[in-house]
Amino acid sequence: MADVRPFCAVRPAEGLADRIAALPYDVYSRKEAKEKVKDDKYSFLRIDRPETQFPDSQDMYAPEVYEKGAEIYRDMKDRGEFLKDKENSYYIYELIMDGRHQTGIVAACSCDDYLNGRIKRHENTRAEKEKDRIEHVYTLSAQTGPIFLAYRDSDTINQIVSEEKKNAPIYSFTADDGIIHNAWRIDDPEKIDLLKQAFNIVDSVYIADGHHRAASAVKVALRKRDENPGYETDEEFNFFLSVLFPESQLQILPYNRVVKDICGMEISEFLDKIKECFDIEKAAGRVSPNEICTFGMYLDGQWYLLKAKDEIRSSDPVKGLDASILQDHLLGPVLGIEDPRTDSRIDFVGGIRGLGELERRCDIESGDMRLAFSMYPTSMSELFAVADAGLLMPPKSTWFEPKLRSGLFIHEF
Repeated sequence: MADVRPFCAVRPAEGLADRIAALPYDVYSRKEAKEKVKDDKYSFLRIDRPETQFPDSQDMYAPEVYEKGAEIYRDMKDRGEFLKDKENSYYIYELIMDGRHQTGIVAACSCDDYLNGRIKRHENTRAEKEKDRIEHVYTLSAQTGPIFLAYRDSDTINQIVSEEKKNAPIYSFTADDGIIHNAWRIDDPEKIDLLKQAFNIVDSVYIADGHHRAASAVKVALRKRDENPGYETDEEFNFFLSVLFPESQLQILPYNRVVKDICGMEISEFLDKIKECFDIEKAAGRVSPNEICTFGMYLDGQWYLLKAKDEIRSSDPVKGLDASILQDHLLGPVLGIEDPRTDSRIDFVGGIRGLGELERRCDIESGDMRLAFSMYPTSMSELFAVADAGLLMPPKSTWFEPKLRSGLFIHEF
């Protein structure tokens, strides 16, 4: 049983959703974030990245930075730019990219479900990355960035969502990147009860994106419990902001790799080493893999098609992933990249940027890398299998698009 609850959202006042909504805080560098909010008094990025309001020399993790974010948030509420619903509600959040609809339920999910494994993970988190969001959430007394969750399709939930979408949305806008965002509010007690019951029979939900935000929200809840030993289990700090999507509507894009060098080898030597585990052939143009265990490789202006040999393929839910095969049989043993999370010789490029970005990064004259690998995307069934087994995927195995906007729904506690 998954405890997925309605809540009283704080959300943009009428006519301001498109001005306030912002991409997740972690898609921007500090410089990019500062430029994005320049002369913009509405962007939620000012709250999510409050260091943008300080000189570049300011320690972005200092207490006064988080206090500034809380101050901006309070001021926007005082001016009526944010309003809080008076009754607990579920919300529907639809994103449309290139004609593909992705519709989820905005709700508050249980921290205890996360702690007991009912909300399943497929990635490790890093303490230093958690610390920032812990302080941000704790100082604001609110979760501002929704956790992207997935669940196996429910006919009941699909039917309720379909019916509600016939009503007028509470907001509808097209963002600068062309993504359409629509939202509806479900405040009818009967519909709320039906949704509660439907989620109660969902065995598991899965974190698709937002592992660090989820872990941070849970650690804030544990801190609040320590501060309030007599706490009630239904207090809002025991729940975190989420958007839950049915598996059938989600699409994972490739997460490609670029590498700085080939360890001083001649190309012929490098290709010979690859041939020990992969069949390799030159390609006439760009290679976008169309099946598992195949990879595109771009080196010195030439594309190659790589296919993993049978002996290195695996039925293990982690070792059989394309990201694992590339890491375990090429990046590690051939190129010496043992830990892709920390090795400065490798970088990762979201599939949304296309194969042209790989060529640009590896341009012989102006690129910062030499070698690129295009990947076949991880499937939702692979993600579920890894999480169900209690295992972890290699770093940078999944790239989800479109990205959920922050500032459209806020969960206070």
